[in-house]
Amino acid sequence: MSRIIPIIPGSLSLTMSESSVAYRDGPQLGADGKPLPLDFTHHLSEVTKRRQASSVKKYYRFFQIPGIKNLAGGLPNPKFFPFETLEAQSAKPERWQPTPNHPSPGTDKKDPAAAEPTHITVPTVSGEPNPMKKVDVATALQYGQADGYPPLLDWVRKFTRDHLHPDAPYSGGPDVILTCGSTDGFAKTLEMFVNPWIDGLNDPRERPGMLCETFIYPQILSQAEPKGVQIVPIKADEKGMLVTGPGGLEDVLANWDASKGKRPHLMYTVTLGHNPTGFVIPISRRKEIYAICSRYDVIIVEDEPYWYLQFPSATAANMAKAKATGQKPSQPPQEEVSKRSVSTGYPFLDSLAPSYISIDVDGRVVRLDTFSKTIAPGCRLGWITAQPELIDRFVRIAETSTQQPSGFVQSLVAELVMGPQPEAPSSSSSSTTTSTTTTSFSSSGWSLFRSSQPKPAKETPSGEGWQMTGWVRWLEGLRGMYERRMNRMCTILDTGSSLISSSTRLRATTGTSGGTPGDWEVITTTPLYTYSWPEGGMFIWIRMHFDTHPLWQHPLFFSSSQEEKTKVIDGPTLGLALMLFLMTKPHLVLASPGSMFAATPQIREEIGWQYFRLCFAAVSEEDVDEGAQRFVDGVRAFWKITDARVIEKLVEELGKADTTSTEEEVVARVMMGQDMEGLNNLGGWLGC
Repeated sequence: MSRIIPIIPGSLSLTMSESSVAYRDGPQLGADGKPLPLDFTHHLSEVTKRRQASSVKKYYRFFQIPGIKNLAGGLPNPKFFPFETLEAQSAKPERWQPTPNHPSPGTDKKDPAAAEPTHITVPTVSGEPNPMKKVDVATALQYGQADGYPPLLDWVRKFTRDHLHPDAPYSGGPDVILTCGSTDGFAKTLEMFVNPWIDGLNDPRERPGMLCETFIYPQILSQAEPKGVQIVPIKADEKGMLVTGPGGLEDVLANWDASKGKRPHLMYTVTLGHNPTGFVIPISRRKEIYAICSRYDVIIVEDEPYWYLQFPSATAANMAKAKATGQKPSQPPQEEVSKRSVSTGYPFLDSLAPSYISIDVDGRVVRLDTFSKTIAPGCRLGWITAQPELIDRFVRIAETSTQQPSGFVQSLVAELVMGPQPEAPSSSSSSTTTSTTTTSFSSSGWSLFRSSQPKPAKETPSGEGWQMTGWVRWLEGLRGMYERRMNRMCTILDTGSSLISSSTRLRATTGTSGGTPGDWEVITTTPLYTYSWPEGGMFIWIRMHFDTHPLWQHPLFFSSSQEEKTKVIDGPTLGLALMLFLMTKPHLVLASPGSMFAATPQIREEIGWQYFRLCFAAVSEEDVDEGAQRFVDGVRAFWKITDARVIEKLVEELGKADTTSTEEEVVARVMMGQDMEGLNNLGGWLGC
C-alpha cells in the first residue's frame, strides 16, 4: 500500500522549514511506524502503465510444488550445458591498503605487496539446499527471473538494505533489481518515466524535461535526447546543484514556461563523486534539493558509480588551501558531510556521505549502482534501488527486454562475494553414479531438472569468498589506492597552477648620503588554472584562465580556398589549441575538454571551453605522476607562446574554421595524422 500523491502548491507559500509535501489526508504510516512511500503511477509512461506482469513468470510458482514432474517449463536440460564448472583466480579483499577515514599526519600507510590470489569455483551442482545461497552452473545458466539470479539478488538486497541504506525512512525500506550496468539501469528508468516526444509531430507543451547539473556525463544525453527529452540544466557550484538564486533549482521550477514543455518531473544527478566535476554534495545541500523535488513532485534519479570513492584528504586539502588564501572553505568538515543517523555496521561505510535514499521519506529516489567501478566494467552488472512498487515496474520492463544479466557473470560475482559452495553429494563420491531425477527450485519460482548426475568436477582448491566483511574491505582498499593517486596528481598540479616571472627595473633613490640608482626585481604571478581537489570520484576538474594568456583577444587570420576571414583568439580557440598542443611532442598528454560534458549547446559555447577533465584512475601507476607533470609542463609552455601564427597553425590545419567540428572529431584527426606512441591518456573518455 502506498500513500496518496502530493498536492503541488501553486505558489511558493511553503517555506523550507515547513513540510516539503502537502497531503490531502496527511502521511499514512506502515506497521513499522514509518511513512508509506508515495504512489507515483501518475509519472509512469503510457507504455509502462500498460505493462502487465509476465504470465509465463507467474506460472513458475507451480514449479515449486514438491515432487512435481515438470513437463510444462520450456527449459533446456542442464545436463547438456557444455560448461561443468566456472573457475577463476581472484584477489583477496586485503590486497590493497586502505586510507584513513579521518586523516591526520602519519595515519596513512604505504601500499603493501599485492596479496596472493585465491581460487574460486562455481560447481556444476551445489549441495546447498537454500536457493538463496545456492550458486552453481546448473542454475546460473538456466532461464531465470528478470530481477536477477536469486543468490546474488538476495546478497545485493541485504547489502543495500542493511549496510548501504540502513536509514531509509519510508516503511518497509527499498528493494532492488539487478541490471546490465548503470547504462541499462538508466535506459529502463527512461522507459518507465518518459513518453517519447517527436518535434513536429507532438504538441510542444507535452515535451518531457529532465533536470541535471550544468555539466553531465554525455552518455546520459545520448540516451535521453533521442526520446525528445528537453535537457534542463541547473546551475551548480563546488557543492553541487544550486537550490536558490537565478538559475537554481527552485527558480527554474517555480518560473517554468509551460509553453516550452512540461515542467520536468525527472532529475538526473551524480552526488557522490560527480562526473566530471568531482564534488560530493553535503547533507545540508542534499536536504534542500530533496525538499524542492518533493514540493514540485520530481523523481530523483541518483546515479552513483563512485559512491565509495570519497576522499577525506581532499576535504582537508581544500580547507587548508582556502585558509591559506584567506577564502571561505568551499566544503564543510568531513564529519558534517558524512553524518549518519543509523550505523551501517562498518566504520568505512559510516564515514561516507549517504545517498538521497537516507532522506527519501516519499520514496521518490531511484538509485543506480554498478559493479563496473568496484569489480570490472566488462561485467555489465549493476542494480537499481527504489521503493518496491517501482521495482515491480522495473521487473516488468526487464521481463520483455534484457531479462536478467548474464548467468556467467552473476554466478562468478556471487561466488566471489558470497563464498564457496558445498559439493553435491554425488560429486564427491566414487566415479559410479546413479541415474536419478533431481528437482530443485528457488524462491523466485523456477525449476531445474536433470536425468542424471553430472560428472565429478576436477579437484581444485575451493578457495573462499569475501563475505560481506570482505566486500567492504575490498571497497575500502580500492578507495585507498585511488585516493593516493588523486593526492599525487593534485600535488603536482598545485606546483604548476601559476606562472611566475621576474623583471629588473632601475629606479633612482635619494637619501641623506646622496642618491644612487638601485635595482628592483618585480615578480609577476600569472594564474594558469584553478581547481579543487576532488572530494570523490575519479576526475579532476580544472578551470583554465585563458584570459591571462598573452595572445588573449589577439587578431587571428584564417585563410582557405573559399574565403579569408579574421577573428580574435578567443576562449574556444585557445581551449582547442591547448588540447591539440598538449597532444603534440614533447608533451603527449591527452585531457578531456570540458565542452564535451556540457549539458546543452549554450553551456558548451559559453563556458564549456574553460574546463578540462583529468582522470587519475585509468593510467598506469607510473603515468599518474608523469601524466600530471606533462600536463603542467605543457600548459606552462603554451602560456609562453607569443606568436599568433603558432595558434593559427594548430587550429587551421585541423579545420577549426569549420565550426561544425567537435572536439572528439578534431582529436580523431590528430591521432590519425601523427605518431601517438607514448601518449599519456588522462582523458579517460571510454565509459567514464
